[in-house]
Amino acid sequence: MTPGKRTKLGRLDGILKNFGTSRFGGGNTEQKYAGRLRHMNPLTTLTDGGLSLKARKGDREAFAELFRRHNRPIYRFALQMSGKPEVADEVTQDVFLALLRDTLAFDETRGSFEAFLFGVARNMVRRYLRVRPMDDVAGFEEHPGFDPDIVSDLTRRENLDRLRQAVLSLPENYREVVVLCELEEMSYEQTAAVLGCPLGTVRSRLSRARDLLASKLTSKKSLAAQGQKELV
Repeated sequence: MTPGKRTKLGRLDGILKNFGTSRFGGGNTEQKYAGRLRHMNPLTTLTDGGLSLKARKGDREAFAELFRRHNRPIYRFALQMSGKPEVADEVTQDVFLALLRDTLAFDETRGSFEAFLFGVARNMVRRYLRVRPMDDVAGFEEHPGFDPDIVSDLTRRENLDRLRQAVLSLPENYREVVVLCELEEMSYEQTAAVLGCPLGTVRSRLSRARDLLASKLTSKKSLAAQGQKELV
């Protein structure tokens, strides 16, 4: 990790630790105190737009609340788009640090804050992938709960890995709509706001993306079946 990255990470961590929040959620501190913070902190009743205004004026608690609300979806989106945890990590940091430094100006009249953040993350992912193209993408690491049916669990994980690989192999324009509409379960309207394109474009891209996915998954399934026959 470069010195610049250490400074950036240290700054973000330092800000968030003041409010019982860890980067990318999931920490014991956040889980232990999240309910108490929501009860005690009046900021939790504010809209994203109201919090954004406060954060731009230097309110670190408002910034921490925005981070708690949105860091996980942004990280997940970046991971699903890139297939690389390190890219997802850096994109998430950069999105919120840009928000903290007041280099991002949210306009409520142009859509939701969530769509705004996803749009920023989308642009950052694209920049990262231009520098570090997707060559060989490893499967995502999963941490499933206990399943007494091991064969069923392995089959499920294999199918999930195939789906992820198929999504990652889609052209970027099609991958975006699949991630947003299918995986993040956004509406067509929300997706159009994130991508900055007409509603009809979202519909047509998603239709084409589904056809491509079906073709890729069918092809992979046929190859796998052929391979099993050759082993018999």
